[in-house]
Order: sequence, then C-alpha cells, then structure tokens
Amino acid sequence: MEPKIEHMGLGNSLEFEAHLPLSDRLKVFKKSQFEPDNFVTAKCHAMTEKEVKNLCSYLVELKKASAEEMRKSVYANYSAFIRTSKEITDLEGQLLSMRNLLSTQAALVHGLSDGVLVNSTSTAHDDYDDEDTYDENRHLSETEKWFAEFVDTLEVLLAERRVNEAMAALDEGELIVENARDKRSITRAAFLSFRTTINEQRQRLVDQIAETMLQPSTRADELRSSVIALKKLGDGPRAHTLMLSSHCQKLQSNVKSLNTTTTSYGGAYITTLSQLVFRFIAQAASDSLAAFSEDPAYTSELVTWAVKQTEAYALLLKRHVLASAAAAGSLRVAAECIHICLGHCSLLESRGLCLSPVLLRLFKPFLEQALSCNLRRIEQSCSALAVADDWFLLHPTIGARPSGSTSSLTSLSSYQPKLSSSAHRFNSMVQELLEDVAPLETLHLDGPALEGVLQVFNSYVNLLIHALPGAVESEEEVHIIVSMAETEAQQMALLANASLLADELLPRAAMKLLPLQQGQTNRTMADMTPRRGSDKQSRIPDPGREWKRRLQRSVEQLRDSFCRLHALDLIFTEDGDTRLNAQMYTCMDGSIEPEWFPSPILQELFAKLTRMANIATDMFVGRERFATILLMRLTETVILWLSDDQNFWAEIEEGPRRLGPLGLQQFYLDMQFVLLFASQGRYLSRHLHQVIKNIIARAIEAVHATGIDPYSVLPEDDWFAEVAQIAIKMLIGKANFTNVEDDGVSPTYSMSGKSPYGSETNLAHQYREH
Repeated sequence: MEPKIEHMGLGNSLEFEAHLPLSDRLKVFKKSQFEPDNFVTAKCHAMTEKEVKNLCSYLVELKKASAEEMRKSVYANYSAFIRTSKEITDLEGQLLSMRNLLSTQAALVHGLSDGVLVNSTSTAHDDYDDEDTYDENRHLSETEKWFAEFVDTLEVLLAERRVNEAMAALDEGELIVENARDKRSITRAAFLSFRTTINEQRQRLVDQIAETMLQPSTRADELRSSVIALKKLGDGPRAHTLMLSSHCQKLQSNVKSLNTTTTSYGGAYITTLSQLVFRFIAQAASDSLAAFSEDPAYTSELVTWAVKQTEAYALLLKRHVLASAAAAGSLRVAAECIHICLGHCSLLESRGLCLSPVLLRLFKPFLEQALSCNLRRIEQSCSALAVADDWFLLHPTIGARPSGSTSSLTSLSSYQPKLSSSAHRFNSMVQELLEDVAPLETLHLDGPALEGVLQVFNSYVNLLIHALPGAVESEEEVHIIVSMAETEAQQMALLANASLLADELLPRAAMKLLPLQQGQTNRTMADMTPRRGSDKQSRIPDPGREWKRRLQRSVEQLRDSFCRLHALDLIFTEDGDTRLNAQMYTCMDGSIEPEWFPSPILQELFAKLTRMANIATDMFVGRERFATILLMRLTETVILWLSDDQNFWAEIEEGPRRLGPLGLQQFYLDMQFVLLFASQGRYLSRHLHQVIKNIIARAIEAVHATGIDPYSVLPEDDWFAEVAQIAIKMLIGKANFTNVEDDGVSPTYSMSGKSPYGSETNLAHQYREH
C-alpha cells in the first residue's frame, strides 16, 4: 500500500508543478544549497520504471521551457547588454592607453637618469683616450645606418602592399631595437626615435590594410587575411568593424544592382533578395567566428549588425511587396513572401544567429492588415451576391474551389455541399483565407483569423436574417439591401446555408488553425501524471469548442427569427388581429355541440410543420437533427405565445364569458392534437410537453373556478387521442372511411384498443389524481 501512496504523491506533485509559472518551477534549482544527487534521490525513491520515465519527460520539458525563457530574456535586454559591452571595451582601451602613457613617462624618467649618469661619468674620466671615443662613434653610426636601410626596406614593402613581409619586418625591427637598448649600444634618444619611427610605420600599415578592406574589389579571402593581419597588429575592434562594413557595402551594392534590373517584385525577386541578404549575413558570421572565435564583445557587434541588416531588408520588402499586398488584402502574396524570408532566415540558426523574431515583429502588422482587408472583401463580396441570390440550393459550379482539402478524386466527389450562390462564395473565400493563414503559425495569426471568420459569418447570418420577410432593422444598423426569401423553401434554404457552414464547412476548414500543440501538451501532461478517473479527458480544454459554440449562437439567432416569423404569421392576420384568441373557446358554450376537430389555426400549424418536414427531408440530408430542432422550436414558439398571452388568460379566467365545458373540451383536444403530431413527428420536447400540461391544468382550474366539475364533462383521454389521430389522417389524406360508424367521435365513445399516444397523454387522470 505504501508504494501506491508514493506513486499518487508523485503524480499529484508533477501535475501541480506543471501548472505553476516557470519561475516558481525553477526556484528549487536556483538555491545555493541545491544538490543534484539529493534531488534525484528524493524524486526517484521507490519509483517504478514508468514513474522514472515520467519524471525524465517532465525535466526535459522544464529544460526546454527554461531555455526558451532565457532566450526571451536575452532578447528583451539585448540592447542594454550590447551597450554595456561597448562601454567595457572602451574602458579597456582607456586603461591600455593609460598604461602606455605611464610606460612612456617611466621611460622618460629613466632617460633623464641615464643622461645625468653619462654626464657624471664623462667628467670623472677625462683621461679617456681618443681611440675609445672613435670606437663608440663608429658603433653608433653602424646602428643608424642599419636603421636607415630598415626604414627604406619597409617603405618598399608598404608601397608594394606586401603585408605579411612588412609585418615580419616590423617585428624584426622592434626586436633589434629592444636588444640594442638592453645592450646599451644606443642612446636613449636614439631608442625613442627608432621606436617612434617603427610605430609610425606600423600605423601606416594599419591604415593601408583598413583602406584595402573597404575596397569593393577586395575578395573574400583577401578580406579574411586582412582582418587577421589587423588583429595581429593590435587593432582587433577596428578589424571587426571594418569587416562588417565591407560586407555591408558589398550587400548594398548587390541589392542596388538587383533593384535596378528588377521589373516585377514577385516570388523570384523575394527569393533572390532573401538569398542575397542572408548569404552575406552568413558570410560575415563565418568570418567573425574564424577570426575572433566567440569573443562576447565581437559577437555582440555581429548580432547588432545582423539585426540592422535584417531590418533594412524588411524595410525593402515592405516598400516593394508587403505594403501594396497588405493594402489590397493579398494575404497569399504576403504569406508567400514571409514564408520565403523565414525559410532563408532559419538557415542562420545553425550559426548561432536567430533573426526570425526580428522578421516576425516587423512583418506581423502587414499580415494583420492584409487579413483585415481580406475579411472585409469577403463581407463585401457576399453582400453583393446576396442582393441577387435566389436562395435555391445547388452544388458548386464547375471550376469552383472545393470545400476543404481532399486527397483524392474520390473524396472530392463524395461530398459536394448544396448551398446558395452567396453561401458558396462565402465558403470558398473563407477556405482560401484559412489555407493562406495556416502556414504562418509562427506569427500566431490563428486567433485573429478565426475571430475574423466568426465576425464575417455573423455578418453573413445578419444578411440571411434580413432576407426573411418582415425583418426589422435596428436604428444602429446601416440599411441592408438583400433579396427576399418569399417561399418556405427559400426561407429554409437560409437556415440550410447557415447550419451547413457552422456545423461542417467552417469547422473543417478551421482544423488547419486549431492549435495542435494544445493536444500535444495535453498528451504530455497525461503521460507525466497517473490517470485517476474517467474525468481526465473532460478537464482537457478544447481550443475550438468555444469558437464552434459562437458559430452556433449565430445560427440560433437566424432560427429564432425564422420561428418568430412563422409563429406571428399563424397567430395574427394581415390586419393585425389575433387569430389565436379566447373567443374561439369561450363562444362554444351555449350553442349546439360542435363536430369535434382541432381548431383551424392548429390545423394550419400542423400543415406548415408537415410541409417544412418534407422540405427538410431533401434539404438537410445528414443533418436531420437540425431539422428536428427547427420544427421543435417553431411548435414551442406558438404554444409559448399562448401560454404567455395575458389577454387570452384574462378573458378565460375573469372575462364576462368564461371558459365553459365545451370550450374546455375543445381546448383539451387542441393540446392533445399538438402533443400527438409532435410526438409522431419526433419533435416533441420535454419542455413543450411540460408547457402543454401546465396550460391544460390552468384551463381546468379556470372551469373549476366557475363551480363546474371539469372532470365530469371531459371524456377519457383515449377519446381525445382517437379524434386527434383521425384529424391527422384526414389532414394528410390517409383517412379510411370504410367503417365510419365504428370510428365514432362522440365524447361518449370509448375506444376498446390502446391509445396511439399511450399512457403519456393520460393528462386528465393525472389532473384528477392531483
């Protein structure tokens, strides 16, 4: 039992730590007393092999997250780091100059001391003979003669640009002069003169090399050798800066030549320019690494220079390609451009240069602008087509863009959606948009793209709502011109457009943008932690679920408008009078007993629902659930209006002519009729059933309030079910009148068989028991 407790503790710990911020998860490793061996022992004590693998996976993920965090931190503070590095380099140069100045001053002090000593020695030894003086003068003359020849030779080497030989000569000259000083074979003044001359010649060589490096004709191998030579001469920072300047000059020259000869700024231009820019950056990185290894000061300067060149390159693409593409909404052109750029840029990562964040930061505004223009064009195009749309559903025309990506001709032909012309245009344009955005996952445009698609879908559904006759525009809305859907088939085609787009076509296209890494993260989390129940999957968020819900809410608005339109068409006349009123029930008492049949308005409701069900059979193939919900909502809309009509119930309960026995019987029959055809049509909801039970109970209470026992005047439920069933058969033309006498519909008639509606409709008995 004890290992199991440890197992669950480890799983809980890893799961808890996986949800902590990265800084909190790294605290344990930052402590000064952190011991790797103790950490592993504490975590792995009494662990199974699977738990050890889970822990290793967790540590690997933590290592990746830590590396990414460090990379972001470096880029966030890179400018300050480079500025500090430059200041340190300048300070080192100043310290070196100070050291040289102090060395010069010390040499002067020693020189003055030597001069005083020589003067004293000459005074104390006046008896030196002339031969000794002659030997000394002859030795000094030979050194000066050698130095004069040395200077002449160095002049020739510099004139002939023989750099390596000149550097060797300078080193040899410095060595000879230093040896002569050590042997005291030359005076201090001669030594200082010789050294000054050598330094001047060295500076001439440095300037000559620098001039050579900046020449456009300098080859790559000559540039590298010049950099190494300048570094050996003690001027490494200048050598690195000049090397970068040389590459920059050549790059600008090549770019200028390319722009001069280019007439079309298409994919070929983008590819050539990208190859050119990143090839020069790669060459500069190679030269810097070869000459200066990984010295932080030079690496910082290289990165700064590369970022600057990348920004100039992005500015060039903005001027020639991205600005016009973004303004025109040409997302595909902009996406292709950025895809090419990032492809060439990624090749530099192997050299330690990650310039992709620079490009992404500079390119993202243009892609967002292109996306916005594209979405606006979809909305405008669909609005223009909706003006002349006949709202008949057809398969896409030949040459139209197929919905979704298909891998074979079989899959392409197996499913072709039937939509109206404006919906086909909407679908094809959204498909194209999402296919263009999908390759740019590094720019994180999936969120804005999906949100934009949702907005244009809401706009299109708003067009469909206004295509319904009698649609009311709010004061804030701009007047919308759209072709009217006059017939029931056309109006249901509006619903078919919206439901097919929201249920199938748009989610299928959006699968390209739904973050797959979310699923990978969930799988990693599931592998690292033990399963503790069937609710594991329910806690894993679905990134596209909320987006699909929002699509469905727009469709529900259209469906509600459709149901409201047809409910009002049934309930009210053209003059605005109410057809479903209390008089149709209260006026029945006091007259002869009527022929029992459902009220005309409910007959019309049944006929309308039957027509719509037949239309839906052909229109909602494979989406029968949507058609069922549509019929359910329409029936509920009519019955809920009756339930909530205060004038109706005020007349029945408190009016001068209250509801009587015959009116109650007719009302009960009408409600049983609705229950029966809704049940047989499979669109009877629990809500509708409960509402009908409530309003029947209210009608029974209204009759009971008049002093009449309602249950004494109501026939058995079987009678109502029989009458309702006969009415349905007559209305659909399937009634059998061969045994009319046996099919009596008198309230005193009692069926011997079981009611078609069963015990579910035995409402009167339920009310009696209640």
